Amino acid sequence: MFFIRVLVFIGFAVPAQAQIEAPVFDAVQAEKFAALALKCIHKEYPNKISHSMKDDTAVAPPRELHPVFYGCFDWHSAVHGHWMLVRLLSVGPDDAYKRRILPALARSFTPGRVAGEVAYFRARMGSSFERPYGLAWFLQLMTELRQWDDPLGYQWASTLQPLEAVVVENIKIWLPKLVYPVRIGTHNQTAFAFGLMLDWAREAGDQELEQMIVTRSLEFHAKDVKCPLAYEPSGEDFLSPCLMEADLMRRVLPPKKYAKWFRKFMPQVPRNGSWKWLVPGIVGDLADGKLAHLDGLNLSRAWNMENIAAALPERERRRASLLNAAQVHRIVGLQAVTGEHYAGGHWLASFATYLMTGRGLDAPPGSW
Repeated sequence: MFFIRVLVFIGFAVPAQAQIEAPVFDAVQAEKFAALALKCIHKEYPNKISHSMKDDTAVAPPRELHPVFYGCFDWHSAVHGHWMLVRLLSVGPDDAYKRRILPALARSFTPGRVAGEVAYFRARMGSSFERPYGLAWFLQLMTELRQWDDPLGYQWASTLQPLEAVVVENIKIWLPKLVYPVRIGTHNQTAFAFGLMLDWAREAGDQELEQMIVTRSLEFHAKDVKCPLAYEPSGEDFLSPCLMEADLMRRVLPPKKYAKWFRKFMPQVPRNGSWKWLVPGIVGDLADGKLAHLDGLNLSRAWNMENIAAALPERERRRASLLNAAQVHRIVGLQAVTGEHYAGGHWLASFATYLMTGRGLDAPPGSW
């Protein structure tokens, strides 16, 4: 499979400046994505626990430590697996798969289970647990529930509210102490987390958190220039440090200021419509969980470039290059969402759903 995908990419028979058609998101694809999440959100093993222990009493199976989010190999993947299912209920194409999602989410979102998650945050890990990646995805789940115009959305958002309160509290404890951004391509990256957190703050009307994130984003990135895109990707990236920062800043800066900032930040984007300025990452072993991160990089790069292009003026000549590179990454990235290996099957469908449903495009432009 690896060699087939490499050959498909290397032989990608599209002229460098051609307009590339986007894959269509339909009920068949939505069913495929939903099936991967439904298969894992209550699958306890294999499991990777990020868990500090003071003594033997802290030893417990995942389902006891995390009564809601114990599946999908790790806590954050369980969270965005649940987010994906809510997203599909909210905006996915109508089909029978939606009827299978409802009882699975109802099984997870109960007051007793949520109380167990809150107890874990309060008693065991303090404010650092799953910070920032898992916390950001949890707030994305809450954003989705708040925006879903359905009684179940309101009910489940209310059920999860005690955990939401703890997560927001922990973020507000952390942000004032964060002196530098984290500019890596994996879980601790701050640009990606800030983007999802900011989306939640604006949806929830939490002006304090919005101001904290905007302030930190401007302090960290307003003067950034010439991002070293040529150094990407690292061997285990699933987030682009350069593109994710640009995706964050279009949420923070008003359109005219953003266009000016972006020209200085990524001058390497061509103006001729070419897609070959940024080629997709290649995975050397699909069964290796860390190496398979690059499949997620292709998907997240695609949504980054689409979001950036949407934030730029129509007359901006680099929009075509961004959109065409995004479509190549989209095509290559979607090939990986098969579930053949659990290394990718437990999480890639969430990234694919974020991309294919235009979740990032829902975020309003900045106004600061």
